[in-house]
Amino acid sequence: MPSAPPAPTAPVKQPPAADRVYAHVKQGVLDRRYQGGALLTEGELADAVGVSRTPVREALLRLEVEGLIKLYPKKGALVLPVSAQEIADVVETRLLVEEHAARKAVPAPPGLVERLAELLARQKEQAAAGDLAAAAVTDRCFHAEIVRSGGNEILSRLYDQLRDRQLRMGVAVLHSHPDRVAKTLAEHGEILDALRSGDAEAAVGIVHRHVSWFSHLARGEVR
Repeated sequence: MPSAPPAPTAPVKQPPAADRVYAHVKQGVLDRRYQGGALLTEGELADAVGVSRTPVREALLRLEVEGLIKLYPKKGALVLPVSAQEIADVVETRLLVEEHAARKAVPAPPGLVERLAELLARQKEQAAAGDLAAAAVTDRCFHAEIVRSGGNEILSRLYDQLRDRQLRMGVAVLHSHPDRVAKTLAEHGEILDALRSGDAEAAVGIVHRHVSWFSHLARGEVR
């Protein structure tokens, strides 16, 4: 008996047009394809994503609410640069959350230590390959893993709200200060070693030094 012909596969349903524009622009801002100070026009974005201008306007309104762009009627959308105040605010919030999380993570369960070791190895590979955008994502995952290990859902959600700002700052810093890449990897290793050995105060101290570097950057002090 001849075999029955394969059933036709259903076409993959695309996300709504506005969601596609939103994702395209947001990723472009985060990975610096659209850098601070760039002016994006509705027509250019519509052509890039293959949609009409109406969903472009909807997507840009969402991104303005998130603080990534500023809309100018009849001109376009200005990608907002990362400001010194934004860096200071993010650093202050990160220190409050991450120092508490590092202290609470001790004694570190084996699963957390294993996960952090995996992320550190991945970040080293990405940095060696020159993929700084991916390295910044993994950097953020490393810290988020420690925060989540504390089991406080409210703190985890608060920390997740910083995600886009952290990624944007991280990619910008790695590009403008390539010497910082090796320092970041070394400090992640120190954090992991402190958690593995059960030294809560050492872990907190390293986290403080590691995160505070961004505040020195905001003040124009490069260390």
